[in-house]
Amino acid sequence: MYAVIKTGGKQYKVAAGEKLKIEQIPAEIGSEITLDQVLAVGEGGSLKLGDPLVNGAAVMATVVSQGRHDKVTIFKMRRRKHYQKHQGHRQNFTEILINTIKA
Repeated sequence: MYAVIKTGGKQYKVAAGEKLKIEQIPAEIGSEITLDQVLAVGEGGSLKLGDPLVNGAAVMATVVSQGRHDKVTIFKMRRRKHYQKHQGHRQNFTEILINTIKA
């Protein structure tokens, strides 16, 4: 069984037992969270689509860790204008473990 969920402005296809890094959620490590924005639920050949969400569907997950991704370096330059700009960014994430999918 799999589900398509929406969190942090992104969509993820998830299945029970897999780990996933999503946008940061304010939750304690080890706590269980419910992701109730389920767009689709599928099992085998059948697929249940929502309009826009599937009624009564939810995904239960456990927070494994909180962290930051690797640094992304931004470099801007204008040739012959003596303009150079260096910048870096590290995005926060929450790693979750998908426990169950309730359709």
